[in-house]
Amino acid sequence: MSTRAKITLATAVVLSSLTVWGVHYQQKQERESMYQGVLKDDARRLEKMKQRQLDFDESKRRRELYEHVQPVEDDSSTGQSIPSSSSSDSCIARGPS
Repeated sequence: MSTRAKITLATAVVLSSLTVWGVHYQQKQERESMYQGVLKDDARRLEKMKQRQLDFDESKRRRELYEHVQPVEDDSSTGQSIPSSSSSDSCIARGPS
C-alpha cells in the first residue's frame, strides 16, 4: 500500500471512531437528561398530591364547620347531604337576593 492510501485509511478509521464515540456520548447525555425529566415529573406529582391532600383537608374542615353552623340531613338515595328543610324553605320563599 502506498503512503497516501495508508493516510487515507487511518484518517477514515479515526473519523469513524470519533463519530461512533460522539454518537454514544450524545445518547448517554440524552438518556441522563431524560432521566432527570422523570425525576422532576415525580417531584411535581408528589407536590401536586400534597397540595390536593391539603385542599381536601381544608375542604373537610370547612364542611365540618358549616355542618356545625347549619345542620344537614343525609339523602339516602344519592348519598349526599342536603340542608334541613327549615333553612332551604326560607331561601326559596325569599327568592334570590
